[in-house]
Amino acid sequence: MLTDVIVGVEVLSSFALILLILLHSGRGGGLSDMFGSTVGTAASGSTVAEKNLDRLTVAFAVVFAFSTVIIGLRWG
Repeated sequence: MLTDVIVGVEVLSSFALILLILLHSGRGGGLSDMFGSTVGTAASGSTVAEKNLDRLTVAFAVVFAFSTVIIGLRWG
């Protein structure tokens, strides 16, 4: 049962990481352009939404990494 929970956490964190990474800005404005920002990316710097997106991405990456290690130790 515990293995099922850990695998569920792994799957949910992987889908969350995919979504969060796709929301990040690439060459365009990314999240800021999606919500209608008219200021250029060079002039605007890093917005609060982008900083929070970075924090969420790092948090889910840590959860994904730990669950991968736990699964590796459990089945390895």
